[in-house]
Amino acid sequence: MRYLITGVDGKLSGRVAETMLNTVSPEQLIFTCPNLSRIPEKKKTLWESKGVTLRQANYDDVDSMSKTFCGANRLFFISSILNGPKRVQQHKNVIEACKQAGVEHITYTSFFGADREGYHQYVLPDHRATETMLRECGIPYNIMRNNLYMENYLTTSVMLAMLSHNIWGTTAGEGKVTSIAKDDSARCGAALLLGKGEPNRAYDLTSTKPVSQREICTMIAEKSGIPFIYQPMDAQEFKAYLEALHIPETTDGNFSQSPVPFCSNDMITNEAGISEGQMGVVSHDVELLTGRKPLEVEDLLDQYRYVWENKVSHWRDLF
Repeated sequence: MRYLITGVDGKLSGRVAETMLNTVSPEQLIFTCPNLSRIPEKKKTLWESKGVTLRQANYDDVDSMSKTFCGANRLFFISSILNGPKRVQQHKNVIEACKQAGVEHITYTSFFGADREGYHQYVLPDHRATETMLRECGIPYNIMRNNLYMENYLTTSVMLAMLSHNIWGTTAGEGKVTSIAKDDSARCGAALLLGKGEPNRAYDLTSTKPVSQREICTMIAEKSGIPFIYQPMDAQEFKAYLEALHIPETTDGNFSQSPVPFCSNDMITNEAGISEGQMGVVSHDVELLTGRKPLEVEDLLDQYRYVWENKVSHWRDLF
């Protein structure tokens, strides 16, 4: 059995890769990303010395991907960083390459709410389209519907607040979220990659303690000693807050001065979903898949204290 993981240069797939390395023989593993130069040389050398196969996989190139995927039985499919039709086409390409390569199972990273009525986050049409393609492609699959990533509130939100005179802006209001830690998501991804999920089932990945951003802001202010000011905003106010930080409206925009790799349409609608009570749902799927309770915000506070201690101002300096 050979397992292939896409996007290992990223924060989530990289964690899946490390989890799999601690679970199966490295010779069973194929790690891919769009450009192998994105992987630090030290890590690349270590992986290869253990027997991992490294290959390039560009979501825009079906023929190249089908060759890259050849020999893989089960595949972890991280969603593209783009939004909109380009992303849907890339996902279509991945599924087509899987069919051509004879991949026997796909695990896909979707977003919480993709199966729920009344959820209108900017990224959901992309994930809904991909989930439909998976259901119709004929390859057995599992879907991970990740809630908002917990790390974003301990890194990105803190970083943007420090860049905005300690104003913690958001459209989340007083709503609460059961965000998911990437370590937990990665453990679930590895579990599904290893075949621990029910066939063709989707799993909602959340923590179990709903918490508001005001509460997170207060926790970090107390730990850091920085007088962060929690400031609820409407969509236009939050858009202006993000524009002042050079964050573009869509993923087709200019990110040359942006401190984060996210677009404002994504951030505004995700946060609004919290204010509407949509993102505070509790699921126990993490424990079902991994046998352990998910991490909560307070578990990660010290891990990310370097963000405020080092005055981190760009996502590339996050780890």
